[in-house]
Amino acid sequence: MSFDITPLDKSLENNIQHKINLKTKPVSSLGRLESIALQIGLIQNTTHPILKEPTILVFAGDHGIAEKGEVNPYPQIVTQQMVYNFLNGGAAINSLCTQNNINLSIIDAGVNHDFENVKELINAKVAYGTKNYQTEPAMSIDQCNIAIDKGAIIVSEKIQNGCNVIGFGEMGIGNSSAAALLMAHFTQIPITACVGAGTGVQGEAMKLKQTILETVFKKHSPNNPIEALATFGGFEIVMITGAILKAAELKMTILIDGFIVTAALLAANAINENVLDYCIFAHTSEEQGHQKMLNFLGKKPLLSLGMRLGEGTGAAVAYPILESAIAFLNNMASFEEAEVTTKE
Repeated sequence: MSFDITPLDKSLENNIQHKINLKTKPVSSLGRLESIALQIGLIQNTTHPILKEPTILVFAGDHGIAEKGEVNPYPQIVTQQMVYNFLNGGAAINSLCTQNNINLSIIDAGVNHDFENVKELINAKVAYGTKNYQTEPAMSIDQCNIAIDKGAIIVSEKIQNGCNVIGFGEMGIGNSSAAALLMAHFTQIPITACVGAGTGVQGEAMKLKQTILETVFKKHSPNNPIEALATFGGFEIVMITGAILKAAELKMTILIDGFIVTAALLAANAINENVLDYCIFAHTSEEQGHQKMLNFLGKKPLLSLGMRLGEGTGAAVAYPILESAIAFLNNMASFEEAEVTTKE
């Protein structure tokens, strides 16, 4: 699947900025709410943007390297257990989506488990987890392309339901290792500086994780973004890449979560750099590589709360800020409407 992502149409930029500046406030006094309102207005190509059916898609997949337990303190079975927790409404992302009236969908991208047609779960399984990239690429090129397509199709279905603002989350024991490898590939930052704690690796275990991933990184030499995703990625990360690309093509506002989702964005950006025009960065993850990713992309996140859970939780927490930006743009009176005297 190819993606036709156009840069933002800025023909209304002056009109939107004029509307912002004429509100009953000093110019720029609402800070980043003003730049968010401008960006969403440009994405929707209107001076009266509306956020409709906000949605977070959580993609789950297993990783071959996690079977040995060398880079992850939790066993692989936790991926499937957490998927059931999502479906039962018991995870952090469930609580935050309920609080902020965000629709939530859970997708089996490649979990090493049969969920037996669980009604609430979107079955997009490509395989029962990836292969171990210590010995071979995580997936074939065909599997990678299938995963990209499936992520794109799911987003297309959401926009048909009226959604125009979307975020992504993930679950997959071992996926911080995949994200670190992808980060090192796309940013050319040394792999040891990309590796973080993940689900809680510390001390000697962290050194072992860095050593293993450094060996993996040296073993493979992918030549393009698709090869890099196939070599190092997880099915959940690759589907997020496809979902981001499709959301940008469809001119949706995209909320980017933390370390894993940003790794998928690095791949999407390498495929089509126009994707960044549609992205708002929710927060800075405590995972050590995330700030370096943001620096590489030249982007500043909305929040820094010390979070590193994943699941799309950063996106869910940040969403009300987007609502505030749209609320002031559409509802706040202008100086003329309020009959307030402007400065000379």
